[in-house]
Amino acid sequence: MQKDRIVRGGGTPRRVVEVVQDRHGNPIEIFDPPFYRKEFEDAYRFIIDDYRVAPKEIALFLPCAVRKPYSQSPSHKLFRRVIDGVLAPEDYHIVIFGTCGTVPAELECMYPYRNYHYMLGKTTDERIRRDFHRIEVYRLKGYLEKTRDTYRHRLAYCIGPFRKAMVEATEATGIAVDLLPSDPMIERLYDIDCPFPEGSLSMQGYIDEFRGGLERVAGKVYGGDTTALEGCPERRGPARA
Repeated sequence: MQKDRIVRGGGTPRRVVEVVQDRHGNPIEIFDPPFYRKEFEDAYRFIIDDYRVAPKEIALFLPCAVRKPYSQSPSHKLFRRVIDGVLAPEDYHIVIFGTCGTVPAELECMYPYRNYHYMLGKTTDERIRRDFHRIEVYRLKGYLEKTRDTYRHRLAYCIGPFRKAMVEATEATGIAVDLLPSDPMIERLYDIDCPFPEGSLSMQGYIDEFRGGLERVAGKVYGGDTTALEGCPERRGPARA
């Protein structure tokens, strides 16, 4: 397996540390951690300092994905089907977070967000994991503070290190973010014998809770009426993923 190859172009050189396969057998080169890299901090500072985030009723924080752009990954396609079965597009804003930093979804094709592959879950180096937590808490805090008055409701769908970073950022800023899946659901699906004991956010138990959380937020936004809006016939209650 090819490893430790240097990839040049599209910014500073990147080191390939591993090559994995997606579920279709296609090779994916895994680079070194992106959160250390200057171009990711520069892009984050652009978002915080210069980018205008349009006001929305709801912010939905979703974890980044290996497949780029994020919206074309299998997991994000599933998440978006669930979201669009409950919420009207004009009412929510998706924000991607994780090893990429904190990224409004409409910027997913902006450099460097489409130009890296990394899997924190495969990392056993505790220093790297601690550094990720510290850096991501800083970036989440900055985004939450920037958008304090931009959204009325916030929901984050996450597990593992991403969830821990979100918890600390919300506590530090005092800005409420509803977390899904619930801790009891994570405990119920936890499998210590699996490489990723908390499993995948695409698991049905997690997806069911995600849909339920979206419906609760929708009830607040739409005054309890989550039936189909005119022109949106798909919004007739919970749609199975």
